[in-house]
Amino acid sequence: QVQLVESGGGLAQAGGSLRLSCAASGTIFSINYMGWYRQAPGKQRELVASITARGSADYADSVKGRFTISRDNAKNTVYLQMNSLKSEDTAVYYCNAAVRQSVSIVERNYWGQGTQVTVSS
Repeated sequence: QVQLVESGGGLAQAGGSLRLSCAASGTIFSINYMGWYRQAPGKQRELVASITARGSADYADSVKGRFTISRDNAKNTVYLQMNSLKSEDTAVYYCNAAVRQSVSIVERNYWGQGTQVTVSS
């Protein structure tokens, strides 16, 4: 089995910063895609940022220039540095990863349990 555990959420003021971390553990052969999603109350879950194993990153338009995604492949960990936070960034943030547990097992998608980010204006 594979577990994704997020940390770093909390309360921040508008204009402030938070850094989220997500560590994958368990039987892991390789991790291709890693990403961060968020879901605000009454809204659908949306992609915030994603990064490939080679470090190619992509961002939602709403966070470009403010958020930075990065990963440490040796630690199977992905990070989301969130700067210039806005009240509309308030949501539960979920980590997502495409993990292969062995060379003979197909890649599967895993989700973390979510971490709350609240931005006060």
